[in-house]
Amino acid sequence: MVVRVLVVDDHPVVRSGIRAMLSREPGIEVIAEAGTGEDAVRLAAELAPQVVLCDLRLGPGLDGVGVTRDCRTRADGPAVVILTTYDHDRDILRAVEAGAAGYLLKDAPADVIAAAIRDAAGGGSDLAPELVDRVVESLRSQPPQLSEREMAVLARVAQGGTNRQVARALFVSEATVKTHLVHVFAKLGVDSRTAAVARARDLGLLD
Repeated sequence: MVVRVLVVDDHPVVRSGIRAMLSREPGIEVIAEAGTGEDAVRLAAELAPQVVLCDLRLGPGLDGVGVTRDCRTRADGPAVVILTTYDHDRDILRAVEAGAAGYLLKDAPADVIAAAIRDAAGGGSDLAPELVDRVVESLRSQPPQLSEREMAVLARVAQGGTNRQVARALFVSEATVKTHLVHVFAKLGVDSRTAAVARARDLGLLD
C-alpha cells in the first residue's frame, strides 16, 4: 500500500527538501504541498491524503495545531505528524492534545520520519523517543483543572465567605455551593475549605 502524504511547511525550500527525502522512501508518495494552515486544511479535504506531515509554526493564520485539530475532527480526516524545530513542552502537549499521531524534530533521520508516517497511516502513534518522558512528566505535573464555577466558589471561600455568602454572591443555592466544593476537594486531594485554599495557592490557581 502506498501512503499518500500532504507536506505542509511555510518555507518552499524545506518543502522541496522533504519531498525529495520522502521520494526515496518506498511506499510513500507526496501528493501535494501547502505553505499555510488554511491551504493545508483545504487540500486535506480535497485530496484525502492518509497523512499530513506538518510544521508547527506556519506564519500568520492557522498553525500546525490548528491543522491537526481540523483534520482530526473530521470522521475521514487524515492522521497528522508534526515535523518541527520546536521542542518546547507546551508545543508538544498542544499538538498531542489536538490529536497529532507523531511529533518529530526536523533533524530526525529520514528513516525515522518515514516510519512515523507509516505508523500514523496505520493508526499508530509515534513521538520522538527523547520527547516521550518529557510529555509524560508535563502531563503529570499539570495542575488540576477546576471549572470556571468551581474557581469562582473557591475564590469567594478564599476571601472568607461562608457557603451562604458565596451562594448569594453567585446567585446559586447553598446546595450548589456545597456540590462545587465537594468537586474542588476531590480534584485538589483535600478534605477541608482551608486545605483547598492552601492547595490552590500552592498550585498557582489563586493569587
